[in-house]
Amino acid sequence: MLHTVNKSPFERNSLESCLRMAKSGNAILLIEDGVYGDLKGSVMTDQIAAAMKNVDIYALKPDVDARGISEKVMDGVKLVGYDGFVDLASEYKSVQSWL
Repeated sequence: MLHTVNKSPFERNSLESCLRMAKSGNAILLIEDGVYGDLKGSVMTDQIAAAMKNVDIYALKPDVDARGISEKVMDGVKLVGYDGFVDLASEYKSVQSWL
C-alpha cells in the first residue's frame, strides 16, 4: 500500500496515525504540507527514522522546493517528482490518503 500524507505534522496528527498503521513493505509519500514531516531535527525525526526500517519514505520534490526546505530533508527520505508520484501510485495495489 502507498500512503499519502498532505498535512503538516505540526497542525494535524495524520502523519503519526499513518506511521502507526503502515506495515512492512508499504511506502509513505509526503506531499503538500506533509513534506514538513521529513525535516531534520523535528518532533517527527525519531518516528520517521524508526519507520524507515520497515517502509520507504518519499517526499514530493516540487513541494519540498516550494517550501524552501530541500536542505533540511532527513537522510534516507527519497525525493520524487510528479512522474515518481505516478510510478508509486501504479506500483502499489492501493493508495490510502491521510487527511
